[in-house]
Amino acid sequence: MENIIEKVEGMGAIASEQGTTFRVWAPNADKVFVTGTFNNWNHTKNELTLEENGYWSDSVSEAKRGDEYKYIIHNGDLILERNDPYAKEMTNSNGNSIITNLDFQWDDQDFKMKSWNNLVIYELHVGTFYRKDLDTVATFDSIIEKIPYLKKLGINCVEILPIAEFAGGISWGYNPSYPFAIERDYGGAEAFARMVNAFHKEDIAVILDVVYNHFGPSDMDLWQFDGWSENGKGGIYFYNDHRSVTPWGDSRPDYGREEVRRYIRDNAMMWIEDYHCDGLRMDATSYIRYEGGGIGYDSEIPEGNILMRDINAEIKLKYPEKLTIAEDLKGHNLVTLSSEYGGIGYGSQWDMNFVHPVRKFLIEQGDEYRDLQALVDAILFKYNSDVFERIIYTESHDEVANGKARVPEEIQPGNADSFFGKKRAILGLVITLTSPGIPMLFQGQEFIEDEYFKDSEGLDWNQQEKHEGITQMVSDLIKIRTEYKIESEGLKGQYTKVIHFDNDNKILAYARSTNEDFTNSTVVLLNLSNQFFEDFTFGVPYAKEYHLVFNSDWKGYDEEFTDMIVSSISILNESYSGEPCKAVVNLPAYTGLIFMPNNNQK
Repeated sequence: MENIIEKVEGMGAIASEQGTTFRVWAPNADKVFVTGTFNNWNHTKNELTLEENGYWSDSVSEAKRGDEYKYIIHNGDLILERNDPYAKEMTNSNGNSIITNLDFQWDDQDFKMKSWNNLVIYELHVGTFYRKDLDTVATFDSIIEKIPYLKKLGINCVEILPIAEFAGGISWGYNPSYPFAIERDYGGAEAFARMVNAFHKEDIAVILDVVYNHFGPSDMDLWQFDGWSENGKGGIYFYNDHRSVTPWGDSRPDYGREEVRRYIRDNAMMWIEDYHCDGLRMDATSYIRYEGGGIGYDSEIPEGNILMRDINAEIKLKYPEKLTIAEDLKGHNLVTLSSEYGGIGYGSQWDMNFVHPVRKFLIEQGDEYRDLQALVDAILFKYNSDVFERIIYTESHDEVANGKARVPEEIQPGNADSFFGKKRAILGLVITLTSPGIPMLFQGQEFIEDEYFKDSEGLDWNQQEKHEGITQMVSDLIKIRTEYKIESEGLKGQYTKVIHFDNDNKILAYARSTNEDFTNSTVVLLNLSNQFFEDFTFGVPYAKEYHLVFNSDWKGYDEEFTDMIVSSISILNESYSGEPCKAVVNLPAYTGLIFMPNNNQK
């Protein structure tokens, strides 16, 4: 039976009511056929036609949504069965491609992501976030059940670890076998759309992790896709020389090929356009920029920079409200510098200049060894004069695995629930949620989860019940940060200055403001030692009256806390320590206090 439908544009399997158009890139093939359930897996019935530049296509009227299929590629004597590189769904990573036409009824048209200076990101891993069965991975639908919890917590943006189809059902997700397909064990394409839609209905944005520094390396039909390769390497989708090598496999994409750049670009735009994601966090971008990830003397990959620059520029042009994030961890301004000025153009980047010194400060065993200047440098660091070009955090999936533990466990190994473990971990949360930058928490951090991250074990929600007060404390902090509870304008400002620095007693205070003269500023006072102070004196900028809006030592958060009385603050209209006003307040040990001008209360 001859095909009677016209070919349509696009890559992969494009389904319509009349049938399906198949298009695949195989420049070294002599012939290409498509086979599947629609032709009883006949390997020669439906032959594709060669187009320009090694693309093959044809339309098959019998092929419908839900049918399974593969390509049969002839290269000389080689006859290869290959899954579609653009497959939107797979039976599994070792199975067949599925014709998928996402026909989801979105009703999130009114959603708009919060401005970047008002975001609080919550990083979560689908397979472990909310497991109902110890032997079964969690799903997109199980996450939907926890959206009310995240909403109550005050989160306004989630960052989802990678969900592209990977080998097996248990993984962090950073081993994508089929970048366009959504992991079946998580629920597949429609379930992911349903989850994004549900988040948007609750005014929560969704940022997705994507992996473009390598593919696979296992269960991957991209490898020697059309039969051609050099040096035993990966063929058309990969570098076929020394540039192919990465720490995760010999499978770095060939960014020098226009078709490979298009493949990655199409993937990025799919998440934004088809699945309504509000941004992308690109994994290990330094390995797209450099052969060895920028460690020591290392060869740059110019075409990798071109790839990222072009994707960022297109997203910024078409969807300026979307946020692209680089996990680069090299501290380079170039990463978030606008492409108009020669930069790569990410909206923000994970900041090594925050996470490493802050974690070191928190886990140092003796107060006398804590370097307050290193903490100040971490708080004040910024890229390209914009404090929100960095993501700040003390825990991420990388920071709490691979031999590293959660912050309270690092503080007090084997006794993370101790007074010191909790108090200093909370100080880390206070610093993260009040410092300049876009703050990020990792799943469970809000209830002092102490187990290191394992993709084979679910998050321990019993800890949340045990530490319900600390969860409430984090919620209070987030809502101050995001202006939900109190008009905390200062915490979304570009301006930060240290107003008290006492390295001997480990006491630090800083002011955050939207105004360069620090009028109407929010003040954060940190006691980073195990010594309390009565009638502690420090200087504050301009305001004659400040109100205490947060006290991490409040006994309502945890029965072990001291509950030292700090309800009142005295402001004297006299200069002190370089500031126009003097403040006097009680200051408990290992405590963060937040003050705001009285006229800012809601």
